[in-house]
Amino acid sequence: MSQTLQLITTLKRQLKARGVTYAQVAIHLKKSEASIKRQFSQQNFSLRTLESICDLIDLDVVELVQAAEDAQAGLRQLSEAQEADLVADPGRMLVAVCVLNHWTLAQMVTIYRIRETECIKHLLQLDQLGLIRLMPENRVKLRIARDFTWLPDGPIHRFFKSHAQTDFLNAHFNRPGEVFRFQQAMLTPSANVRFQQRLHRLLQEFSELHEDCLASPADARFGTGLLMAMRPWEPSEFESLRREPDSRVFPGT
Repeated sequence: MSQTLQLITTLKRQLKARGVTYAQVAIHLKKSEASIKRQFSQQNFSLRTLESICDLIDLDVVELVQAAEDAQAGLRQLSEAQEADLVADPGRMLVAVCVLNHWTLAQMVTIYRIRETECIKHLLQLDQLGLIRLMPENRVKLRIARDFTWLPDGPIHRFFKSHAQTDFLNAHFNRPGEVFRFQQAMLTPSANVRFQQRLHRLLQEFSELHEDCLASPADARFGTGLLMAMRPWEPSEFESLRREPDSRVFPGT
């Protein structure tokens, strides 16, 4: 990604996080909304315009550049040992999940039974892992890249998988905010790949909605779990009725 594109992408993200629209930017700059949208699309800003937009959201240009650099060079994954260290301490795991969802120290100690000193200790450990930078007055700055992920089948995935098989799925899924669907189909390998690509795009949209909601008050947002899985499979009861075991190997395995 070019430096200009990274800078504009970061600026857009900062505007979203603060709930500032293109229309508000247009009013601030005394231009039309269409003109502002065109400038963002063409990545065509003068330094004076960039400074003015930063003033609107109370952000220094230097801070914008730093945020762009952090996003580009941020941590993309932890090691197996580091993830295991998080899972080993429920309190540290809780604090890690909270800060990745942009919670403040005050929110954590207010909502959960965790002492401020204990929370700060966990934040210091997360700083050492490179997940965050602990700032003055115990403010937290994330140091992860936009494409940060937990290790596939790593300690974090196994932790949530174990809970998905118990308390997450232990619901009727008939209340507001809940949905459960199961669909069975016979797909070719190429169709399987195409659908997985759509699922990845849906996950990206889920992450973008998370960022869009950061501008809303904390008490207006709900922790929301999304579980998606897809694999060649048939129920064991069906499999036991086969005359011969299905010995086919899915392409790519």
